[in-house]
Amino acid sequence: MEITQKGFAELGLSPELLGSLEKNGFLHPTPIQEKSIPIGLSKKDVIGCAQTGTGKTLAFVLPLIQHLKGTQGTQAVILCPTREIAMQTHAAIEKIGKSLKVHSIDIIGGRRMRAQITGLQQGTQILVATPGRLVDHMERGNVNLGKIKYLVLDEADHMLDLGFLPQMRRILRMLPEDRHTMMFSATFPHEISQLAAMYLKDPVRIEVVPPGTTAEGVEHELYLIEPQDKRQAILSILQPEKRHTLIFTRTRLDAEWLSRLLASQGHSVDSLHSDRSQSERISILENFKNRGFQMLVATDIMARGIDVKGIDLVVNYDIPQTAEDYVHRIGRTARLNATGMGITLATWVEMHFVEAIEKQIGFVLPRKTIPGIKPFDDALKVKAQPLGKVGRRGPRVRLR
Repeated sequence: MEITQKGFAELGLSPELLGSLEKNGFLHPTPIQEKSIPIGLSKKDVIGCAQTGTGKTLAFVLPLIQHLKGTQGTQAVILCPTREIAMQTHAAIEKIGKSLKVHSIDIIGGRRMRAQITGLQQGTQILVATPGRLVDHMERGNVNLGKIKYLVLDEADHMLDLGFLPQMRRILRMLPEDRHTMMFSATFPHEISQLAAMYLKDPVRIEVVPPGTTAEGVEHELYLIEPQDKRQAILSILQPEKRHTLIFTRTRLDAEWLSRLLASQGHSVDSLHSDRSQSERISILENFKNRGFQMLVATDIMARGIDVKGIDLVVNYDIPQTAEDYVHRIGRTARLNATGMGITLATWVEMHFVEAIEKQIGFVLPRKTIPGIKPFDDALKVKAQPLGKVGRRGPRVRLR
């Protein structure tokens, strides 16, 4: 994650908040934080677009904490697409806001409603919620959004991907029109522009890098193989692997199957997907963060917003079906100015996904081969015109 030479003190944050940041090891803002925090403090609506792993959470959390210091009652809602992102955001608020007596509660599925109702009745200043569970509480009369002053839509593009638009509209209709809204996303599809036009007032748009850009520290590799060779290919690629590795599959059944296969080969591995209970998901994620095992096989539940430091390798066993998902998956590595590798397996029937990814990221994924596995015909032929130097990410090309 790139940081700037500025200090947080230059962004207009209060001395108490600066002290909390310093205590927690935050000395310099990232570019998205540098540009977004002053706008957030001014209470202008914000659309922030930056690649995954660039510190978007603090970009909206810090203005909220400063605005809510010394207040009582629920005044802010942060909507997140997944439980894991919501829990991570809640943890960041508690970590930074504790000394300023600003607190939050995470309203997510997989947790008992009674405990959440108790937290809502206590009037915590910030609700961090997934849309579906928040609507559940609204229908039961457990939450009143009529006095909300601040709204954050985090990973807004992913909430649309997951089909949360109907719930988001229900929530937004219950919020006062006179509010401060911040929207953050790593990509900016047309639907996000429409959402912003409907629910934000003259927003300031901030783009740190073009949408869909991958981190500079990632080395990419693409293996083009026949479908029947995928099992042998993944075992060959991972056989000598000792790095902290995150592997993506398309379905939870494949995640379980591949996890068992790798375990049978002597790898230290677990799996994470939607069939896991909430307590299991928390335990597995914490164990992976603490390097309790080496490899995690996951569905796209891990692709967005999950901050696990030190992932060295991301493997797409199943190629993502959108270019944006490729950016998010690969964004789990090369965080905090580190380097990492992204490996993708693709078959001949998936070449249209490869082409969409390459168009999005702006370069051809370097083709690699595996000894003993023949790539399919024309796999190494790329119709592209070189633009310049060959770097870690492969040759820059102009795609036709």
